[in-house]
Amino acid sequence: MSLLSWLLPRKKPLLSLEQQQRLQQLAPAPPLSEKPLRSQRWVVVDLETSGLNLSRDQVLSMGAVVIEDGAIDLGQAFERTLQRPDNTLSPSILLHGLGPAAIAAGSDPVDALLDFMDFVGDSPVLAFHAPFDQHMLTRSLKDSLGYRLQHPFMDVAALAPMLCPQVHQREAGLDQWINHFHLQVEDRHNASADALATAELALILFSRARAQGIDSPLALQQRLNQWQRRKQMHGF
Repeated sequence: MSLLSWLLPRKKPLLSLEQQQRLQQLAPAPPLSEKPLRSQRWVVVDLETSGLNLSRDQVLSMGAVVIEDGAIDLGQAFERTLQRPDNTLSPSILLHGLGPAAIAAGSDPVDALLDFMDFVGDSPVLAFHAPFDQHMLTRSLKDSLGYRLQHPFMDVAALAPMLCPQVHQREAGLDQWINHFHLQVEDRHNASADALATAELALILFSRARAQGIDSPLALQQRLNQWQRRKQMHGF
C-alpha cells in the first residue's frame, strides 16, 4: 500500500437504503457483564481468510455458533462465504479449500456482514486466537459497512493455558487442545467446524473457571488480563 493511499481519505461504502436501515438497527455492544457464565449468550466465531496479513488479506468465510444457557445451541448457527472478485489464489486454499468457484458463488460482503452482526446481536464474542479474528472482522466491517466493531472479544487460546496450568503445552494451537480433551472434530479448517470445536473447548474452560471461583464474563476477562500481565512481567 502506497503512502499516498494512506493519506487520502477512504471512500464511504455505497449502501442501499435497506442496507443503511439495517446498519442503523444493529444492536449496540454492552460491556462484559457480572452475571453468571451460564446466563451469558456467547457467539463463537471462526474466520477463514486469504492469508495472515492483517493489512492486505481478506475474510473469505465466517462460521459461528452460540453458547447459551451453558450449552451449545445448534439451532443457532451462522455460515457465509463472501464474494471476493479481486481475491487471488494463495497457499491458504490448501487449508480452507475455498477456491474460485466457491468464492464466486458466495454472498455479497455487505449483506453477509450485516447478517453476521444481526446474528451476534449484543453478545460478546469468543474465538481461538481472537486478536486475529477481531482485527480481520473489524477491518472488513469498516471497509464494507463503515461500521465500527466494539463488541468484546475473549481469546480461548489464552483462556486455555490460564485455566489449565497443569497442561504443559507452550503456544498450543486448537488441534493440540482438541487432542488433549479428546474432542471429536470433523472437517478442520472449515469456519463452522472450527467455531464448533472452539465452542466445545470454551464450555470445558468455563467449567474450569467456575471451579476456580470465576463465574462471570467480567471476572473471567479481569483474571485473564492479570494472568497476561504476569506473563509479560516474567518474560514468558
